[in-house]
Amino acid sequence: MNTNVGSIDRALRIILGLGLISLVFVGPQTPWGWIGIAPFATALLGWCPAYTLFGIKTCKIRSV
Repeated sequence: MNTNVGSIDRALRIILGLGLISLVFVGPQTPWGWIGIAPFATALLGWCPAYTLFGIKTCKIRSV
């Protein structure tokens, strides 16, 4: 599993994920907030299955 999520993308995913998850506990308290687990998990893993499917890579390629 190669990393395909860059650092800015990761930060945005963490913010979005935590924001959605917070909807479960604060605000409208809707169970739809649990969908925030998906962007949060992909940020922590650094790998997004949808990016792999579409051939997208937002991380910098390191040359050796």
